[in-house]
Amino acid sequence: MPEERKRLRTLKLKERDGIDPALRREKSVLICEKLLKIEDVARARTVMIYVDFRSEVETRPLFDVFYKRKIQVVVPLTVTKPPKLIPYSIRNPEKELHPGYCGIPEPDVTLAEAVDPAQINVVLVPGSVFDPQGGRLGYGGGYYDRFLSMKAPQALRVGLAYEAQVVDTVPVMEHDERMHYLITEKRLYKIK
Repeated sequence: MPEERKRLRTLKLKERDGIDPALRREKSVLICEKLLKIEDVARARTVMIYVDFRSEVETRPLFDVFYKRKIQVVVPLTVTKPPKLIPYSIRNPEKELHPGYCGIPEPDVTLAEAVDPAQINVVLVPGSVFDPQGGRLGYGGGYYDRFLSMKAPQALRVGLAYEAQVVDTVPVMEHDERMHYLITEKRLYKIK
C-alpha cells in the first residue's frame, strides 16, 4: 500500500500543479463560498486555516471573511522535532506570517499568541488526494493526522480540494484521520 499511496500522491499533485493559476483562483472562490454555507462553520468561534502554498486551494481571502464575522482565526506552526502542529491566533496575516517549514507561511511566534487546540471548532485541512468517504492523503508527514487525533479530536474536519484531486477510494491506513466534509469547486460532500 505505501507504494500505491506514493504513486497516487505524486499523480494528483502533478495534476493540481497543472491547473492554470487563474482557474485555480476561480475554483478556490467557489470552494470557499461552499465552505461558508456550512452551518457549523458559520457558528464556529475558532477556525484553524492552513495558509495556501504552491497550488493548494487558496484560503487567504477567508481571513477577512472570518474577521468580519468575529471568528478567531488560527494558523498552524509546524515543529519537526518532535513532529507536531501548534496553533497560533493570527489577527494580521501580512505582519504575523512568515516563511516557515518548507517555505510554508507560518505564524511568527514573537507576534502571534498560541491557542489551546481544545478551543478549535473547525480545521481546514490541506491534502494531495481525497475521496467522498472522507479519506485523505496529506503530504506524507502525518502532521494533520496527529494533530486531529491527539490535540483537536473535537474539531470539524473540512478537506478543501480541487475536483482533480478526488478519487473513488483513497488507500487509507489506520493512522489516517477522516474528514467530516470535502469541498471541491463542483461538490460539497457531507461525510457520515
